[in-house]
Amino acid sequence: IYAYGPIDCCLWILGSEAAGQPLWRYLGGGRKTLPSYASSLVLSGPDAYAAEALEVKASGFAAYKIHPPGASLAEDIAIHEAVRDAVGPDFALMSDPVQPYSYDEALRLGRVCERLGYLWYEEPLPDESFTALRALTDALDICVIGTEVLAKHPYSLAEVCASRVVDGLRGDVSWTGGVTGSLKTAQLAESFHMPFEVHTAIMAPLELMNMHVGAATISRYFEVLWPREAFSFGLTNGLPLSNGIATLPETPGLGDTLDWDMIDNATLAEL
Repeated sequence: IYAYGPIDCCLWILGSEAAGQPLWRYLGGGRKTLPSYASSLVLSGPDAYAAEALEVKASGFAAYKIHPPGASLAEDIAIHEAVRDAVGPDFALMSDPVQPYSYDEALRLGRVCERLGYLWYEEPLPDESFTALRALTDALDICVIGTEVLAKHPYSLAEVCASRVVDGLRGDVSWTGGVTGSLKTAQLAESFHMPFEVHTAIMAPLELMNMHVGAATISRYFEVLWPREAFSFGLTNGLPLSNGIATLPETPGLGDTLDWDMIDNATLAEL
């Protein structure tokens, strides 16, 4: 499944088109809308993250996720504190350090995130570091989420769930074996009473696939990278996202067409 994710996505689109159903409904989804959150790129410091978080909040998004620089634990802590101070106590925040820390450093930032009321703590250590991640998960009350870069979902996640390496799973159609792998990963998480969150796929056509999967699974949010305009390419009409709410299309299949003019203009050579 994992090696054939793009083919899997295409087959699901063709199946839903043949059935005359939008993909999310073809998958059994019952939600037409999803709240969305914005994920930062790596910014210059606490003030830049705080300003961006306020911009995201003002745009109607449900939450903001920090990707800190990871070079200095002290600076990363200051960034997390500055963002919470900026948006207030009730706006949802998440932290995704992307594996830069030792165990002790990850524990220290995790406790800061707990104190500040962050919703989840994502990928503080490498996904394959099961022993350290399990110890961190046991030590912290905040939801520790991981697994997005582990190969061969969902089969590689059986031990993750059975021995509670993390509290919640991540996946998406580009890294998790297409729609089929994403559905199986979400169902595995649900069977262990663990959250499953759809991970950004960066490219808009794959993001739209993720939106369909999110509406058909237990994922709470739809993730987009910020600033949005830097990643809004590849679809004729763009993502159906307004004021922080993703609204699933009603047309059969994917619900949009590829922007072939953009693709042709960006093509350097044809095989």
